[in-house]
Amino acid sequence: MPISKKSILITGCSTGIGLCVAEGLQHRGYRVFATARKQNDVETLQKNGFEALRLDLDDSLSIDSAVDQILTKTGGTLDALFNNGAYGLVGAVEDLSRDALRAQFETNVFGWIELTNRIIPVMRQQGHGRIIQNSSVLGFAAMPYRGAYNASKFAIEGFTDTLRQELTDSNIHISLVEPGPIISQFRANAFKAFQKFINSEHSFHKPQYDAMIARLNKKGPAAPFTLGPEAVLQKVIHALESPRPKIRYYVTFPTYLFGYLKRFVSYRMMDKILIKAGGGGKR
Repeated sequence: MPISKKSILITGCSTGIGLCVAEGLQHRGYRVFATARKQNDVETLQKNGFEALRLDLDDSLSIDSAVDQILTKTGGTLDALFNNGAYGLVGAVEDLSRDALRAQFETNVFGWIELTNRIIPVMRQQGHGRIIQNSSVLGFAAMPYRGAYNASKFAIEGFTDTLRQELTDSNIHISLVEPGPIISQFRANAFKAFQKFINSEHSFHKPQYDAMIARLNKKGPAAPFTLGPEAVLQKVIHALESPRPKIRYYVTFPTYLFGYLKRFVSYRMMDKILIKAGGGGKR
């Protein structure tokens, strides 16, 4: 049943979590501004009944254009922002070039912060707002061969914690959602990024890469306890509608498990657990 006509901007709505959250919130009565990087995805969203716009997180002009269009449509207000658009680059740290790291951070970090900073003054002016950051279990528990993605999510967590402190008493609430494995196009997109940036044939880590490629291309869930994107939707709804939204929302059993273990086991033991979970270890 529709319960709201509040407005929300969501990034990365072409598939997966972004699309699921956009559909779920529109069904609840939200005015959803669904964005995607590719124009053909925007057109598909429009055909499916969304107010869809192109927003490329790597492009400042695209961010400004999308925000300006939305504020024109709403009369200068926006109730919520869900930062979701991102991708994962897999590869050993020693195989990451500056260009690879820059590309990962342009999308996953710099674009998010730039977009958020465009929206905060709007929320300050209207006297309220909700900002939700779709982070990851890898935002607090780093795994091997995911260094660029780990670092991007650790950065988002640091920025978000800082923003939360700076937004105290503003009536703008900011929350982190930290999923573990979720059914989406994430692995397919990660494989494309891997092919673009990592020279696996000449790497010391080629045996691990071979196993990783098989996992990335596996049909169906590749990790235990994988949930559908609806699990994230439920956390987003709480973060939007609770009078006292949580600072962090864990999603999936691995996130709860690693969050618990990180509090109670030693750093060395945690390393052993994460190396095994992440496909590292002896050659």
